[in-house]
Amino acid sequence: MNLDAPSPFHPITQDRLILETADCLAFYDRYPVSPGHALVIAKRVTPSLYDLSAETQAALWDTVRRVRAILAEQFHPVGFNIGVNDGPAAGQTAPHAHVHLIPRYAGDVPDPRGGIRWVISQKANYWDRFSDAPCVENQF
Repeated sequence: MNLDAPSPFHPITQDRLILETADCLAFYDRYPVSPGHALVIAKRVTPSLYDLSAETQAALWDTVRRVRAILAEQFHPVGFNIGVNDGPAAGQTAPHAHVHLIPRYAGDVPDPRGGIRWVISQKANYWDRFSDAPCVENQF
């Protein structure tokens, strides 16, 4: 588990490790939102995913894909929220770029519609604004 610089995610203990590749690490979040909540990081420590090379970004997203399959098999969620907080204004608190994989379960919240839109709660519920409008493909 060698990183190229100190990381706020260290130490990553063996019991939290899900997957290690040449470029990335995947591990369970210390403060999980739901059972199986995991993070994927590049071994190169940068604040933003977009500071990584295109090759490392591709490796990271491939690791996300692989970890999602592992979590699906282990935890049997009915969905996932997969997201990135890129920069302090977006809520990023750890200056090491990472992707959250948050398994979702039936009934874990009363109404999951809007998903990641709830990061700006006043704007999350868009569907009520269009409740009288006919459903049109690609309306949103």
